[in-house]
Amino acid sequence: MKFFKRLAAVVLLLLVAGTAVLAWLLSHPPGLEGLTALRWQAPTPAQTPLRVSFLGVATVLLDDGETALLTDGFFSRPDKLTTFVRQVAPDVPGIAAGLQRAGIPARTGRLAAVIPLHSHYDHAMDAPEVAKRTGALLLGSSSTAMVGRGWGLPEAQIRTAELRKPYTFGRFTVTLYPAVHTPTGFTGGEITAPLKPPVRATEYKEGQSYVAHITHDGRSLLITGTAGFVPAALQGVKAEVVLLGIGAMGPRSAEHKAAYWQETVATVGARRVIPIHWDDFWIPSTLPMQPMPKPLDDFEASMQFLQQRAAQDGVDIRLPLEWQPMDVFAGLPPAVK
Repeated sequence: MKFFKRLAAVVLLLLVAGTAVLAWLLSHPPGLEGLTALRWQAPTPAQTPLRVSFLGVATVLLDDGETALLTDGFFSRPDKLTTFVRQVAPDVPGIAAGLQRAGIPARTGRLAAVIPLHSHYDHAMDAPEVAKRTGALLLGSSSTAMVGRGWGLPEAQIRTAELRKPYTFGRFTVTLYPAVHTPTGFTGGEITAPLKPPVRATEYKEGQSYVAHITHDGRSLLITGTAGFVPAALQGVKAEVVLLGIGAMGPRSAEHKAAYWQETVATVGARRVIPIHWDDFWIPSTLPMQPMPKPLDDFEASMQFLQQRAAQDGVDIRLPLEWQPMDVFAGLPPAVK
């Protein structure tokens, strides 16, 4: 009997210690101090032909002064407790504030499309409200279309994308190529009926994931919303800059990281990589961005890998400005022959 009591005490002690360690890790994310050299430095001139702004997670705004495009459009950022234990729903005032902060005017037609790169809540949940407020087209998978219908977005503003089909918006051309989510417990699944929030975050199934290839006046860039890939999906595609989603990449194997780089960066001949989807999306967007804490990701491992491969391949790597426009093509290194 004494043995079992001692064993139970040891197990309880280990559980308490493990919980304490986990709580400490979650409240002490890795810092950005050691990456100062990679931070974007140059101010972006107002006359820059194409202004690209990173708004957190995989939400990226592209604006040429006449037409704008937005990937994902995620602004709500419910906290960890809500995400894991309760139900999530779009934060309508938060979305309105995010659009205003980003300089996206309502109902002017300037935002032509909002394009969720897959249908998880941190990518697609807010997109129908963004479309409703701006008049933009919701362009995405059949699962994303169900998110739009569940929010009451008019059918005229919903379009299910076709893979590899060019879509033209002003001087932009957008082509969506297939991808898959980083291999985690949240990979896969389809949303097959209108999804009406509030619902559990896990109800936002992945659906079809995309890599967005965007051209504008002869320049080209790629945006990935996840660190997964479909082998050979980008064969024949060229892009000067990749906004590279690295969410959950850190804990993946060295082989996965190398294959992701080869399939997404090397294949398209990119000369600059800008990591995105590394920030903690459970903290308000009004706070400075900070990396996702361990054990949910390993930002330091991701950045170490990216710096090593960038140096090896002659690729420029830059951490993006937060909520500020960038000229992502300025000062590109020469193409490697």
